[in-house]
Amino acid sequence: MTHEEYLARVEKAKRIVFFGGAGVSTESGIPDFRSVDGLYNQKYDLSPEEILSADYFKYHTAEFYRFYFDKMIVDGVKPNAAHYKLAEWERIGKLSAVVTQNIDGLHQAAGSKNVFELHGSIHRNHCMRCGKSFSLDEVKKFAPNVPKCSECGGVIKPDVVLYGEMLPYDAMAGAYDAIEHADMLIVGGTSLSVFPAAGMVHYFHGGKDNIIVINKTEIHGFENQLNGSIGALL
Repeated sequence: MTHEEYLARVEKAKRIVFFGGAGVSTESGIPDFRSVDGLYNQKYDLSPEEILSADYFKYHTAEFYRFYFDKMIVDGVKPNAAHYKLAEWERIGKLSAVVTQNIDGLHQAAGSKNVFELHGSIHRNHCMRCGKSFSLDEVKKFAPNVPKCSECGGVIKPDVVLYGEMLPYDAMAGAYDAIEHADMLIVGGTSLSVFPAAGMVHYFHGGKDNIIVINKTEIHGFENQLNGSIGALL
């Protein structure tokens, strides 16, 4: 589809839901995962999938945090044009929700309020012993060592979904409901290869003509696609 056709459809839409992945934040300087230069194609002794697993966190906590602080926490990042455009749409009542696989909190930093974080957030952390909450800034003070609770000395865990863990029920339920009631679903910056999150597109009942994919590369099975910068094309 042409960009003009896309803009015309957006103009008519009243309940847009944006479903986004790592590609949304690459323009903010955060590396994605599955592109040629992505995190999962870099060389490590272990795969990122293994390091970012619940079992590895449990049994190799120090090694997990060395990787986490080095590769998952990127300092000085700010929202980009895509984040701000979505926040603007929400303010004027055109967008009903953002469903994101990202853990960076940039949608909220840009002003979006109704954000469903399927994979959690680096900005929320909790003590596994007493439950005390900690901000990202508090946790970063421990880098590259294991963060410990100031109250009880327990290990602090980031509220991000690790491999082997269930996706958060509240975020999933909210995302399902938003997508079911949307009249347009825009999918951006994701390969739609990670389940169960990727399966959420099947909950959209607004017709295949109202599913629009904005991505660097084409995703098989979708008719309406725009390839290029999400920030520029939104």
